[in-house]
Amino acid sequence: MVAEGAGVSFVMPVLNERRYLERAVETTLAQRVDGPTELVLALGPSTDGTTELAERLAAEDPRITLAHNPAADIPIGLNIAIRASTLPTIIRVDAHSELAPDYTERALATLARTRAANVGGVMRADGRTPFQRAVARAYNSPIGLGGGAYHSGTHEGEAESAYLGVMRRAVLDEVGLFDESIRRGEDWELNLRIRSAGYRVWFDPSLAVTYWPRESWARLARQFHATGTWRGELVRRYGRRNSARFFAPPALVAAIVLSLVCGLLQATGALTGWWSLLASLVYLPVIAYALLVLVVGLGLGGGKGWRDKLWTLAVLPTIHLTWGVGFLGGLVRGAHHTVDTSRLGDRNTPLP
Repeated sequence: MVAEGAGVSFVMPVLNERRYLERAVETTLAQRVDGPTELVLALGPSTDGTTELAERLAAEDPRITLAHNPAADIPIGLNIAIRASTLPTIIRVDAHSELAPDYTERALATLARTRAANVGGVMRADGRTPFQRAVARAYNSPIGLGGGAYHSGTHEGEAESAYLGVMRRAVLDEVGLFDESIRRGEDWELNLRIRSAGYRVWFDPSLAVTYWPRESWARLARQFHATGTWRGELVRRYGRRNSARFFAPPALVAAIVLSLVCGLLQATGALTGWWSLLASLVYLPVIAYALLVLVVGLGLGGGKGWRDKLWTLAVLPTIHLTWGVGFLGGLVRGAHHTVDTSRLGDRNTPLP
């Protein structure tokens, strides 16, 4: 491994994040680092006053550098920010997140101890409203997002990918930056190249990042449809190197479609007798899923009132079905120019 000096460059793509940006910047600049730090904000074409807020923050702190990302795409913004940065360790930060005070200190220690190329921790989702809390519970549950290490993992070790990522610039220079043709799942693809080059990607559950999920049902649905579409595209490109857990949501969608077809054929009398009985087996996975959502949703929704429970029951199938439908579309047609529009159109959204 190439020896590296001290200093950390934080890189943050930003689009319509006025409600969250100031706190994200505050927790980033408060990190304890033995050496110089800088924060590069890659500003997309926001419509909610985010750019003006970023300009004010940069005027108040010389550690902040502004770079413009007119395309708004996350991988393009990340690459713009990385190229504008100067220090030997790159830490990706989400404008919708907050870093624990010792996040960087711990991450750098883990990076040195394990000699990994990229280190990540746990995405600890949280919410301020009943809906957002329900989404957060889904994120934090193995049922909600399929049990990925950075959502619910507890054991340290080598990983498939890393949430956000604390990365060695020397390795990025060797394997290349984010693939700008991939608009969702770009972190997974980069970590695939890092691992293919013989380096480690490491998960450390002691690293925690607070993440604030989407605030409305429509935005959540758009987010996960786009994410699923790009996962279908990644399966087209990389096949079996994708984890088996990514295939669960499209399998659920297929089971529901088969159940609807079977029900229609039975209702019209086109399917009768033993054939009808045999075909009825397609209902079993759908019934099992519905029961699982009911049990897990009610359990995850406890502690904050009935609205949290009801929203949790709606959020879980929304995540799974929109992701699954998107996956099938991406697998069949490709993702092409699919983008996540859930951060757009915040101009008229009131601030808390």
